[in-house]
Amino acid sequence: MAKPHIDDFKGKRVHFAGIGGCSMNGLARMLKSKGYEVSGSDRAESVFTERLAGAGIDVEIGQREENVLGKDLLIYSAAIKPDNPERAAAIKLNIPELERSSLLGQISAHYDDVVCIAGCHGKTTITSMIALVLQRSKTDATVHVGAHADFLNGGTLLGTSGLLVTEACEYVQSFLELSPTRILINNIDDDHLDCYRNIEHIEATFLEFVNMLPENGALYICSDDERSKRVAEQSGRRYTTYGLNSADYTAKAISANEFGHVSFDCIAGGENRGRIELGVVGMHNVQNALAAITVLEELGVPFSAVAEGLAQYRLTKRRFEYYGERNGVRVFHDYAHHPSEIRACLQGANMTPHERVFVVFQCNSYTRAKTLFLEPGDCFLGAYEVLVPDIYPGREVDKGEVHARDMVRGINQSGASASYIPTFEEIKQYLDENARPGDIVVTLGSGDVNVRSKIFVE
Repeated sequence: MAKPHIDDFKGKRVHFAGIGGCSMNGLARMLKSKGYEVSGSDRAESVFTERLAGAGIDVEIGQREENVLGKDLLIYSAAIKPDNPERAAAIKLNIPELERSSLLGQISAHYDDVVCIAGCHGKTTITSMIALVLQRSKTDATVHVGAHADFLNGGTLLGTSGLLVTEACEYVQSFLELSPTRILINNIDDDHLDCYRNIEHIEATFLEFVNMLPENGALYICSDDERSKRVAEQSGRRYTTYGLNSADYTAKAISANEFGHVSFDCIAGGENRGRIELGVVGMHNVQNALAAITVLEELGVPFSAVAEGLAQYRLTKRRFEYYGERNGVRVFHDYAHHPSEIRACLQGANMTPHERVFVVFQCNSYTRAKTLFLEPGDCFLGAYEVLVPDIYPGREVDKGEVHARDMVRGINQSGASASYIPTFEEIKQYLDENARPGDIVVTLGSGDVNVRSKIFVE
């Protein structure tokens, strides 16, 4: 069966299975604004489902066959498998289906200028930084962010101009569905090895993505990332660089205040454009801010407006998010689930005033555990102690090939100190007995650790 196209369903009934997802809720709002009749469902209530209902979108809690009756098109994400009741019903009733990334790609084809923020790490932060500046500077742009941002009341900024800025996700090669006119690549790393053969396959796919640019398209590359630079050079295209080392856009006089928030002088083409004050921690966020500045200046946003917007920026949900304090111990959560992300997060944590840093790391994939965390590495060396609960299965089934104890062994062999503690309730008891006032706890992972670890501040 040919893939359906969203243009053929204008004014018809489009149903989102899993509408509470970060990307899915934004796409639902985009279609609603364009005149589609939108409904959706999800397993549980969330801030997204509540706001969608408030925007006039019918949302059912619980996924059932009857939710798709009378619908003309079903939208689903990679997390919604064919045996999901609504997908199974759509197949039985011959209701066309369209995967989330295909929908975003089809929507992107309607914009004149499509800025794609790509990379294995940092794209959510960069995209949301750009969104905030565009919102504050009254630029009539549409921005699609893959996470919840308070200033957006979700993950989407709706505009009416021909400019779209979107995260470009490499998972299952999703970004190849897009119609880019500008591409930023922040880094290329060995993530998502459940759907790529190896790092060479990932790099080749990024090159394929870059080659989708039109002849007059623009390319922006982080000069600190060798793989990204190699892709740019292999593409044969001219490109603009940003980074902490030699680059077209770089940072000098970097400092951090008493809260760990970083600031720097932005140097572009050898000229000091001015001081950037950020309300976030870590050198990786200096790099993310440089990425945003590079794109925004190319879009014609004045530097003064960029600096003013970035000063107001706070991280999206699940990015070094402060959860609260218990017994004088502050608790933060971060989505970091890859060694590069963990290393950057802990570097930022150590710039935050503290006595000791306890880490709670929940790996969200058996594949990721096997490929990334069994061998010694340095990503946890910034922690005083690493506490590892059972692996969160995510999209996978436990085949008995790897256990959290195996990760603990690899972490300890690296020189860090790690312990296996199966449940979050037991971890809470351990922290109550061992953490002291002035310590901080950073919980890491992309599974349900963000929900489970809230008991640490109860």
